Amino acid sequence: MQHVVHPLALHIQAVKRRLLIIGATVVGSLVLTFTFSSEMVAWLNRPFPNQLAFYGPTEALFASIKVSLLAAVILSLPVIFYQCWKFIEPALLPTEQRWAIPLFMIAGGLFALGLVFCNVVILPLVIEWFVSFGLDRDVTPQLSVGTYIDFNVKFLLIFGCAFELPLAMTLAAMTGFVSAHQFAHYRKHAILLCLIVSAVVTPDATLFTMLLMAVPLMALYEVGILGARLFGRNPTHSDVDLPLDPDLPIDTAGTRVR
Repeated sequence: MQHVVHPLALHIQAVKRRLLIIGATVVGSLVLTFTFSSEMVAWLNRPFPNQLAFYGPTEALFASIKVSLLAAVILSLPVIFYQCWKFIEPALLPTEQRWAIPLFMIAGGLFALGLVFCNVVILPLVIEWFVSFGLDRDVTPQLSVGTYIDFNVKFLLIFGCAFELPLAMTLAAMTGFVSAHQFAHYRKHAILLCLIVSAVVTPDATLFTMLLMAVPLMALYEVGILGARLFGRNPTHSDVDLPLDPDLPIDTAGTRVR
């Protein structure tokens, strides 16, 4: 009897194979980045005036592993995106395949840009503000390396993901799911949502860090509107008015009456 391989089993095998490749790449990158962990910790420690301390036998080790793992994932992004691309490539049309690789490259570039922006602009402001707040009250800052690295890594990941917002908005407009006009119409709602998200995702949940997160998010939203206008589909009048003017009467043909 001929053995029949189900499509689901083939997909599972493909996923396992590509996950193994991604995992091996990340582990190999981790070995490389761990050798530079002390330099990376020192780089993140730039805004803090004092030496970091550790209060447990393994705290310094795990802090080094965390920062090395983040660097390893960033270093492995080309392989990760390539494996994702090869998995979804058979399901895409030729026109969609032409767009996929540039989109992956843009997504990786935006994520890296978010990390750089956070490390160069946001983290120095946050750390210097909190340290100066304590120094003004004659309190000597003494942070553990584990707490400090956790704080930095969380901020870096949050901003890396946040910088994907313009791309997500542009893709939504390109598919016709939403238009630039609708994004602009709901700007006030988006600002409120940015404030709420910033209050939830920031590690310390203070007003200062919430605003430092919310303001870039609002700016990224405006960039997303611009991308939607440049690359989005041109909707018909009915597409634009339907969600924005629900009180307009509808005729027997199902269209809005002006």
